[in-house]
Amino acid sequence: MLDNVRLGAHAHSRSDFASDTLRLPWVRREETALSEAAWSLLHMLDLEDVALRPAAGLPLGTRKRVELARALVSRPKLVLLDEPAGGLNHEEVGVLGALIRRIRDERQVTLLVVEHHMTLVMSVSDTVVALDFGRKIAEGTPAEVQQNAAVIEAYLGTGHKTVDGPPDGKPA
Repeated sequence: MLDNVRLGAHAHSRSDFASDTLRLPWVRREETALSEAAWSLLHMLDLEDVALRPAAGLPLGTRKRVELARALVSRPKLVLLDEPAGGLNHEEVGVLGALIRRIRDERQVTLLVVEHHMTLVMSVSDTVVALDFGRKIAEGTPAEVQQNAAVIEAYLGTGHKTVDGPPDGKPA
């Protein structure tokens, strides 16, 4: 699994076939730095205990953290997370949310999260964009989007009570 994470940084390496074959000093230094970065991420993502195991045999939630480590090791400015909560149980989604916030805050990485799990979206987002069949119907803070009439209708349908009043705005 460690090699999976290290692989994410190779796009930024300067090595080539000849240099790697000769194991030039600068290649060894680069490999050492890459390994240190990978281990640092494994520590951050609580993956040190499984670092030397094959990724294929790990549980889904752990594999998702491996994928995240592989993306982060290249020091990106933007990471796209497409349905990161897919297949996770409630507890794992909570851990994922805390992890996303930690990555955002500690690594200063912008995370673009495409997700249907609204609890996760609302807990990790500064800005939310709601789509209805590919059309943007709302944008704003999580609280603003949750109160948006178009969002409520698209996701809950009419006839649902909003926080501010009875269904469809009719007096009770």
